[in-house]
Amino acid sequence: MTAAPLPAQAPAPEVAVTGLGLFTPAGLTVDANWATLCAGRSLAARDPELAGLPVDFSCRVPEFDVVAELGRSRARRLDRFGWLALAAARAAVDDAGLDSRTWCGERVGVVLGVGSNSLETYLGEFRHLDQGGPHRVSPLALPRSVPNMAAGEVAIDLGAGGPSFTTASACASGATALGVARDLLRSGSCDIVLTGGSESARSPMTATCFQRMRALSPRREQPELASRPFDADRDGFVLGEGAAVLVLERQSDARARGARTRALLRGCGASTDAYHPFAPLPDGSGAVRAVRAALHDAGCVPEDIGHVNAHGTSTRLNDAAEAAALTRVFGDRPPPVTAPKGVVGHALGAAGAIEAAYTVLALEHQLIPPTANFAHQDGDHKLDVVATVPRRAAMSAALNCSFGFGGHNSVTLFTTA
Repeated sequence: MTAAPLPAQAPAPEVAVTGLGLFTPAGLTVDANWATLCAGRSLAARDPELAGLPVDFSCRVPEFDVVAELGRSRARRLDRFGWLALAAARAAVDDAGLDSRTWCGERVGVVLGVGSNSLETYLGEFRHLDQGGPHRVSPLALPRSVPNMAAGEVAIDLGAGGPSFTTASACASGATALGVARDLLRSGSCDIVLTGGSESARSPMTATCFQRMRALSPRREQPELASRPFDADRDGFVLGEGAAVLVLERQSDARARGARTRALLRGCGASTDAYHPFAPLPDGSGAVRAVRAALHDAGCVPEDIGHVNAHGTSTRLNDAAEAAALTRVFGDRPPPVTAPKGVVGHALGAAGAIEAAYTVLALEHQLIPPTANFAHQDGDHKLDVVATVPRRAAMSAALNCSFGFGGHNSVTLFTTA
């Protein structure tokens, strides 16, 4: 007896990016971020929070009135990464033309990437416990600082009653969140998902830990020259902070409500190096698998890609491994590459989301921002790194690469609508 053929599966629904919210060192609006990114100059500067440390500079989000933005109660009960997440989420919802007062909250999800908990709060509260005893510890210490509260507070603020959680895959967290969010829409679990990432790494303990690992650039006398992705003279990354939230909807739903589609999230790929706690596979083979998975998921081939937004941390090992991976995938004719961390620093768990938003903007503007401080490459892997000035490019698809400690690799592929 011949088995009955399996029923044909309906094609997965297209997922649209309909809103962006960005609170980063490059600015507090989408337009400010894009203009600053295209200027191609590093924002690294001395940081009062890090005074006295061997590495005392970072890339900081411009000052804003937190109480005016979020209200006194929320400002008091949230840590900085929570402030940034909430502000970016509100901006993204507004950009999408949505109204949280009228949407069906049970069909709205929140998935945000956060790389770690808030060491800023814990540092102070440990001091209180040590010097003054338990009664000196704030009752808000735990709920204001655990990683899930970025997603939890956004859901509370905007009445999003669907699935709500945090992804944690180190510096790939924000990009991982996008892939999970897309799956929630494709499965029918949600009609709208607010997704992205948030992190504030400007803690003396965070800076000290990375400095002890020799991951940070030590260029204290010239911090504006410290972050230099893919450059032969790179010597470490610069701590950053920020949040990006993208509003995702099924393309059919976005069209039905007359929403603008900024881009389509067509492909997601993930892999694990399974090699080392913090060093990447030298040949980039783990990253290669993630890139190829994203291409396959989107139904694309390497020749379709017009731009790669690279992870580009400005560390010797990571940039070399990423360059090797991109060379293996794209061969002798790689697409133009940019690395935003040269401008805004490394926002750790938020980096993948911030750079996903920048990838969307590059497709919208048909323009590739330059990589700050890039002069010349070394090694055998030659990339077409955009430097000095933005480059005009006709492109219909672009990749965003994100990699993290633990060997986590997450790649997202966006196309024009």
